[in-house]
Amino acid sequence: MTCSPDIRTLEFYSGIGGLHLALRRSKIQGTVVKAFDWDQNAANVYDANHGPSIATKRDISEISAQFLTSFQAALWILSPACQPYTVLNPEAKGSLDPRAKSFLHLIQDVLPQMVILKAHPTHMLIENVGGFETSTTRHILLSQLHSLGYTTAEFLLTPLQFSIPNSRLRYYLLAKTAPFAFPPSIQPGVTYRSIPLDGGQSNSWVDPREDPGSGSLDDADTTLPIRHYLDSDLNDNGPHPHSVPDKVLEKWGRLFDIALPFDKRTCCFTRGYTRLVARAGSIIQMNQSLDTTQTFDAFLSAQTSGQPDAVRILHPLRLRYFTPSELLRIFHFNPPPPIMDHCTKISSDQSPFIWPEGISTKTKYRLIGNSVNVHVVTELINFLYEESEVDGQ
Repeated sequence: MTCSPDIRTLEFYSGIGGLHLALRRSKIQGTVVKAFDWDQNAANVYDANHGPSIATKRDISEISAQFLTSFQAALWILSPACQPYTVLNPEAKGSLDPRAKSFLHLIQDVLPQMVILKAHPTHMLIENVGGFETSTTRHILLSQLHSLGYTTAEFLLTPLQFSIPNSRLRYYLLAKTAPFAFPPSIQPGVTYRSIPLDGGQSNSWVDPREDPGSGSLDDADTTLPIRHYLDSDLNDNGPHPHSVPDKVLEKWGRLFDIALPFDKRTCCFTRGYTRLVARAGSIIQMNQSLDTTQTFDAFLSAQTSGQPDAVRILHPLRLRYFTPSELLRIFHFNPPPPIMDHCTKISSDQSPFIWPEGISTKTKYRLIGNSVNVHVVTELINFLYEESEVDGQ
């Protein structure tokens, strides 16, 4: 892989800088020269980890082509709002949602002007929620990119495919313009479920829940159990500061997805984690010696019969939320030590991802839930820049 010494990059909807971190860990030499987001808390976290003066609080819907031209960026990395497209939002309106306005402005207004100015990016990476692939915004995006001379590659990927115990299906679009090109195996209009390896199409990953005979997860021997991602500085036998409150267990406990430390899968963590129950992310049962179903059955029976303090039956399970630091590991902002050596450009002496002073726990959960899996994006950036090998440049 042959890349220019320094690929100037613009990051849109930058959040806490997951895309920036993925670029830094990729095989290419890239520098984020400016990042844009509207969330001041996210910008503060970004500054603490990537340095000051990169992230700026700015309304992307008001950014002009002339302004962006000054940065001379060859790569755009974007993670626009997912709320207009997520299946968790029953009122999702796609391109008609006001939160889609700024992204459509970039694609329909700004990018064509930059092409005219010959200042457009040669490469792009766009991340969004699963569901974007069926949206009107996706059709607008593809039509515009192709009309401007870009070729594209689309993917639906989950961290489970990369031996990370978390189900987080996300849509990714990669784009590049001539003279750069994707391998011939990449066909326009096809959404791939895996990243091609060595210039050819690898086998598509199949979720074993959809096809029990596939054995996809059983074959992923390198997947570490959840326990490797857990904090180690807490008393396993005492009360945990992130224990699920009794009032939540009494009313909603049966709706939680509960994982055990030796499991190799967690559900998708969203910005509503700890505030919502269903489809907001897994909780963990620290006591592995008890049967979860039997314990909940006993609790529900006692609760139905009017037994006071029936919720105490659940206490021995030691149910708790994942901590923000544990989620940072699952999202590969801070990968766990056993797999450090297998992640591109991560070393033991690299500074860990941190939270600056003044960021509340609630805000940490929201910011992580809005972010990306760094390792998955790193692999996509590597693939995006494989054209040198494909074209023999």
